[in-house]
Amino acid sequence: MSSTTGSLPTTAPILFEDYLALGIYVGIALFLVAILLLLSWGLGHRTRSRIKNEPYESGVYPTDNARLKGPVPFYLVAIFFILFDIEVIFVASWAVAYDRLGWAGFGQVSFFTLVLLVGLLHLWKTGALDWGPSAARQNRKNQDIP
Repeated sequence: MSSTTGSLPTTAPILFEDYLALGIYVGIALFLVAILLLLSWGLGHRTRSRIKNEPYESGVYPTDNARLKGPVPFYLVAIFFILFDIEVIFVASWAVAYDRLGWAGFGQVSFFTLVLLVGLLHLWKTGALDWGPSAARQNRKNQDIP
């Protein structure tokens, strides 16, 4: 009778040498970053003038205040991008391992996509995706009505 059948595999203990190698790597990386920051600080030019501090973009000098008069929901675009980027990561990782995950993995990815779809439909119905000027006028009109 073999003693290896039915026993769980054991993991190798983490040795001090493993931590030492990681510590040396982190130390070298921090040293290089510090050296590069000090070199750029020491060798960089420190001239300041009014013309140098003036904003300039694409050959056009500023003519007015850069602040916008109304709110622009760019943060919503960023949140949508991150949300659907994460969805693509999950679906792509499922697609790579679909043969090992089977129907359970398909169900989980489908549920995840369905939750995102329901959230998107809710945002669409509540008007959170209407960013144009007509949407702003409609929102102001709805707020004036008691």
